[in-house]
Order: sequence, then structure tokens, then C-alpha cells
Amino acid sequence: MLWYILKLVILLPLIGGLAWASLKFAKRMEGKFGTPAGARSVKIIETQMLSPTLRIAVLEFHGREILVSTGKNGLVPLAEAPARARSPESGED
Repeated sequence: MLWYILKLVILLPLIGGLAWASLKFAKRMEGKFGTPAGARSVKIIETQMLSPTLRIAVLEFHGREILVSTGKNGLVPLAEAPARARSPESGED
């Protein structure tokens, strides 16, 4: 019984640390692969959860903002408007 508790005390923080490190590494490497940031034509401006299976999102595409609903059945466009001007303090490029 003592051996089991000793293994638990040693391995549980080790596994937790490895999980935390892999999440940090994935976040750091997120923008390194795929399309360069300047060449993207679609940006996700904002998302909002409506229910566990339904989310709405605002996408910017060629100077337009498109409101879409996402769910099990895919994307459904809801509305479209001209893109809003961004303020410099918003932190966006």
C-alpha cells in the first residue's frame, strides 16, 4: 500500500507537469505552421457560446463582417455588414 501511494505522489505531478508543458508548447507553436498571418483572408473576430452545441461567430472576410451560426449541421450565415474600424488599443494587428 505504501508503494502505491509513493508512486502516486511521484507520478501524478509528473503527468500534470507534462500535460501543462505540452499545452504551453502547442500554444507557442500555434502560429508557426500553415499560412503566414499576413496572408490570411479570413479572421475570427469574436465567438459566443449559445448552448453546448451551438455557437455564433463573427468572421472578417475581404472587408466584410459575417455573422455565422455553428453547430452539428455546419455553418449557417446569419448576417453580413461592412467591417468596423479597429482601434489601436484593441491589441489587434
